[in-house]
Amino acid sequence: MKKWVVATRPFALPASTMPVIFGFVLAVTIGSAAPNWVLFLISLPAMAILHTGANLLNDAYDYQKGIDRRVNPVSGGVVRKWITPREAKVAGFAFLLIGLLMGLYIVSVVGMAIFWIGLIGVSIGILYSWGPLPLKFNALGDLAVFLNFGVLGALGSWTVQTGSVSWVPAIWAMPMSLLVVAILHANNWRDIADDSASGIRTMANLLGDPISAHYYSVLLFGPFALIILLIITTRLVDLGPEMPWSFLVTLLAVPAAMKLNRKGRRRHTSEQPLDFLALDGATAQFNLQFGLLGIAALIIDGYLPF
Repeated sequence: MKKWVVATRPFALPASTMPVIFGFVLAVTIGSAAPNWVLFLISLPAMAILHTGANLLNDAYDYQKGIDRRVNPVSGGVVRKWITPREAKVAGFAFLLIGLLMGLYIVSVVGMAIFWIGLIGVSIGILYSWGPLPLKFNALGDLAVFLNFGVLGALGSWTVQTGSVSWVPAIWAMPMSLLVVAILHANNWRDIADDSASGIRTMANLLGDPISAHYYSVLLFGPFALIILLIITTRLVDLGPEMPWSFLVTLLAVPAAMKLNRKGRRRHTSEQPLDFLALDGATAQFNLQFGLLGIAALIIDGYLPF
């Protein structure tokens, strides 16, 4: 059981599940939707199951291609040789099949609007590591996770609850999306040498080590700037609901962002080498903290008498 817990990487699941929760709460508070708890309690694990299946397949194929050979603090079970690539593939396809069936049930209830959102998400997931030009190997992995584990997750969850598509969840989820990109970048930043030797192009090895540090800082602090910008612009431009002032509660996460940024900056001088090796896992924990604060902001605005 311990081997499979490591292999499925549950620490990474907030990257896919937080946008679903955010989109649900957003639809109820801002979109005035009556909460459909049944669909929510199906869509949330469906997203987690699809994410887990994709991770297992990604680990198996990367290992077989000779790309993933080094054990890192948050590595999966294949590279640790706790499970075989074949076992990872069988489990991965099983997870994807279960997630697909859950998704089709949601489509049968909600309609074609959620089908097209899901189709785009699944297509990005397939093209991420498979096909003649995999996105992750051609410096498009950042864009893929920005869309799948942020924008599309929140938009899909909103659509499940409201039955209609809106720009609001897509735009309001962008700060969270940037942090998911930060998780991936922390991983790719650490693996610049290995990826370059394997002929893989990521944003990290295109930028190089020094500029990657600046890029990571932008991904960490950009969400705070974007929230302030949305609070202001949604009041100046009459395009939809105003982002509540309660979203300033996310600024409570600034100290944690500063701590992570210091770990990245001190990658060559730190007395704790694991700080940089495990930076992706630490960034995932930060993404969870930020996402919970964003959800708290919606609840504060929607239900507390201020």
